Amino acid sequence: MRQQGPMEKTEAILIGRTRYSETTLIVQWCSAEMGLFRTIAKGALRPKSAFAGLLDLFVSADIHYAPARKGDLHTLVEAHWQTPRLGLRNSYGRVLASTYLVKLIQLVVEPHAPLPAIHDLLTKALDYLNDHDPSQALIQRFELRLAEDLGLIAGASSGDEAVLAISDSFHRRLPVQRRQLLEWIASRP
Repeated sequence: MRQQGPMEKTEAILIGRTRYSETTLIVQWCSAEMGLFRTIAKGALRPKSAFAGLLDLFVSADIHYAPARKGDLHTLVEAHWQTPRLGLRNSYGRVLASTYLVKLIQLVVEPHAPLPAIHDLLTKALDYLNDHDPSQALIQRFELRLAEDLGLIAGASSGDEAVLAISDSFHRRLPVQRRQLLEWIASRP
């Protein structure tokens, strides 16, 4: 693949995909250095694409991209899996939990702001969910750590305080996946 201009690289978690055209995807990433950012993966949906099978939700990958000249949509050039997290697909609850954690981060973080602690928190949570179904304790710990990392609460708080602090500080409702996830957890034997 021939690219002009400088290339950047980073390790990132794929947190979202949107179809842009018949063969192209817009891919959202979470990286420690770049924060939340988007790339366009031209031709990714073609059968013989270099991206075939690589751009799956919640994988960690080393990616190379060409920075956007205008705007914030970079061009994805290469992606190589580091941690595929295929175990997430073993249960609906794992996918739902992963989706909730990503949506919560998207709710509270500005795009392109470095977020090493939050990226590390998400990585650990996804790695755990790769091998285990979610629990209420996991979700509350994640919310608590996220609120602490954002400076919304001090260390000796509860999970309920963290959720209130996040929704009050950002004046937004928590993602609907939270309720769905807690219902799924409660329905488990």
